Amino acid sequence: MSARDVIINYVDRQDPIYRQIALDIHARPEVSNYEFFACETLSEQMKKEGFDVKVDVAGHRTGFTAVYKSAKPGPVLCFLAEFDALNGIGHACGHNAHGSMAVLAALAMAELRDRFQGTVYVFGTPAEEANGAKLGMSAGGAFDDLSLAIMIHTWSGGKSIADMDLLSMRQYVMEFRGKEAHAVAGPWEGHSALAAARKFLDLVDARRECFTPDIFVNSVITNGGAQPNILPGLVELRCEFRTGSMSGLEKLDEIVLKCANAAAMALDCEVSWKKAFEDFADMVRVPELEQEAVRVLHALGQATAEVQRASGSSDIGNTSYRCPSIQPMLSICDTFHALHTPEHRDSTIEPKAHEAIAVGARLIASMVFRTLTDETFRESVYRSFLEQRKRKTGVN
Repeated sequence: MSARDVIINYVDRQDPIYRQIALDIHARPEVSNYEFFACETLSEQMKKEGFDVKVDVAGHRTGFTAVYKSAKPGPVLCFLAEFDALNGIGHACGHNAHGSMAVLAALAMAELRDRFQGTVYVFGTPAEEANGAKLGMSAGGAFDDLSLAIMIHTWSGGKSIADMDLLSMRQYVMEFRGKEAHAVAGPWEGHSALAAARKFLDLVDARRECFTPDIFVNSVITNGGAQPNILPGLVELRCEFRTGSMSGLEKLDEIVLKCANAAAMALDCEVSWKKAFEDFADMVRVPELEQEAVRVLHALGQATAEVQRASGSSDIGNTSYRCPSIQPMLSICDTFHALHTPEHRDSTIEPKAHEAIAVGARLIASMVFRTLTDETFRESVYRSFLEQRKRKTGVN
């Protein structure tokens, strides 16, 4: 029996279990860093099948690693499993299905244990919607020297996409400090931190007409003062900005902080800032991997569309700077629904989405198996990765 047939047959037999797991995780949505049910459910499935599992990793209580090693050493690859929900809207990004597909694909690989040499990991990576477990895992070297990191992301509209392009992102918690005073009896005694914060937002808006199309700056005031009759002495906001590259992020950072300092100076206030979390990187796309994803999707009977312009961020971008990485977008319904909407959330528990769990598992298992066993392909992928990363960074 061919490796392809082994994968298909295993996924067919086990698919009902992972459809139900996706439904169970959907019914119990857990926000970032609190995915205890999802973490336990997925990691226990790995334990049952002989994977060496560790929970509470990389500073995340709901993170896990599961590893299966062949008798002889060889390449190291990993499946990435996400499972956090969005606050107030549940699994509107489809992560309930992502984790199921990753675990099912990894277990299908274990069925092929006699046909490859190497190591297969599953990294349970919580908090993609918040402080991103992949950020710390990447910085800590978890993906260094891997031949491939792969996962599936749900999509819609009837056509799947080989990869998800991404924007780099930085987020600051900013504090403007002034001097409180009564707004009527003696406003001249104070310095409004709220006025400074508003002027900062105005200055950023004034810069927008000169931004390149890949630049986005968005802010919210999280603490604008206590009473309208008191000039606020402390105002806090969160400022998030994105660009098409990490180098562009640094240039934009300079603009944002100039606006903050200028606004504070003009209003006789002070401003300070700190990162809300570490930067999310843009995506180092690997053409060799994307071509393979399209080939396998077509072999599985899936229609495909071109990779779309980057319109969001994810912590797999950080992974992609460490090793060849890919995140195919698998259509789970024919009608298009944007991610992070109730419509996409509801589509993840429809019959077509259930069928897609099997398709996604076959896709990423097939790509991992080829990378493990085809040295020529693996080396070509790695060369392509190095070339694309050099284009982004200017260094090897």
